[in-house]
Amino acid sequence: MIPGPGQKHDALVSIKIAEFRNLMTGRFLFIMALRMMSTSVGWWIYELTHDPFSIGLLGLAEIIPALSFALYAGHVIDKSEKRKLLRKGIFFYFCCSIVLLLLSHNYSDHHLGVHEVTILIYCVIFCSGIIRAFAGPSFAVLLAYIVPKEVLQNATTWNQATFLSASVSGHAAGGFLIAAFGISGSLTAICLLMAAAILVLSLLKPKKPDPNQIGKRTWESVKQGLRFVFKTKVILSAISLDLFAVFFGGAVAMAPVYASDILKVGPKGFGWLNAASDIGSIIVVILLTIAPLKKDHGKRLLFAVAGFGCCIILFGLSKWFWLSFLVLLVSGMLDGVSVVIRGTILQLKTPMELRGRVMSVNSMFINSSNELGQFESGLAAKIMGVVPSVVFGGCMTLFVVIATWIKAPGLRKFEY
Repeated sequence: MIPGPGQKHDALVSIKIAEFRNLMTGRFLFIMALRMMSTSVGWWIYELTHDPFSIGLLGLAEIIPALSFALYAGHVIDKSEKRKLLRKGIFFYFCCSIVLLLLSHNYSDHHLGVHEVTILIYCVIFCSGIIRAFAGPSFAVLLAYIVPKEVLQNATTWNQATFLSASVSGHAAGGFLIAAFGISGSLTAICLLMAAAILVLSLLKPKKPDPNQIGKRTWESVKQGLRFVFKTKVILSAISLDLFAVFFGGAVAMAPVYASDILKVGPKGFGWLNAASDIGSIIVVILLTIAPLKKDHGKRLLFAVAGFGCCIILFGLSKWFWLSFLVLLVSGMLDGVSVVIRGTILQLKTPMELRGRVMSVNSMFINSSNELGQFESGLAAKIMGVVPSVVFGGCMTLFVVIATWIKAPGLRKFEY
């Protein structure tokens, strides 16, 4: 419950719900596996091709199916039993991990060749993009079914803390496992984590579909979700800000190039660079769990994204590993503020019967920002060079914040 006047804030209120703990444990295992996969595959592709653009193509390979299926996925989530759908999605991710593990063995290199292995990696990532369209929003939808509305803000903050701590662990572990055991060792660990996530999420209770969605035409259902997002200006402004800021500011996509060619720190340093922003984010999210933001949420969101852009510019110019690590750490702290505010806005503003579709629209924006940002970073690096492309991205992030401040006064003044 939300504390009343004179009552002490309980930072653990949602953690005391057993089913919420199971959801967060399953999410931690799953996200850790995904982050290890992105770290491992990014390093693997650059090792095979020695071309920064090839890293960008990974993002494009995943985002095309993720965006294509996102709206349909929202309709399916709202009319389906949520726990079963989520477990199916993670099982198919597990299958993709098995295929990548088989491709990583020496047998594949000897019998297929580098070009063929690279193409097959892109194909697997393409398939994972389809799965992601369904699995990603399912976690956010289940959250609202498990915790009461009055503790949603606290649960959302813990949800982000789980996501970020898993990201830290996954990025760092991916780099360390590549250094110690190679790509195959890292992918083996990913398969085990996926299997553990399926088992933990089996402990959740079934969540019945919305009876109003059963029998509803797909396109009409999809349009209903889109109309809600575009009419709710504060939601549209918040997710649009994230879309364009991360699209231009996706400097971490070039971390394999920085670690290998500019900072020359190898796979271990690559793992730390990948984890730096997530470490910063989880520090802030823990602090926000203990002491939630009380006012000026819209302004804080905009200032946080502006600071993120400045950090990206400094990262692009840095030639020292510890400075690069530090600015990515600070960028993560600022991103953590942004993520918590945006996530809380979505949870508090979205009606229960529309959650699958709204979260899927949100996933379209998030997927666009991350994966298209990865592609943009690779393309810009090919055209401008790696360092100028990262600096350009940070500058464009600042421009996006200025434009949002002027064009979206509702977001700037928003408080929850």
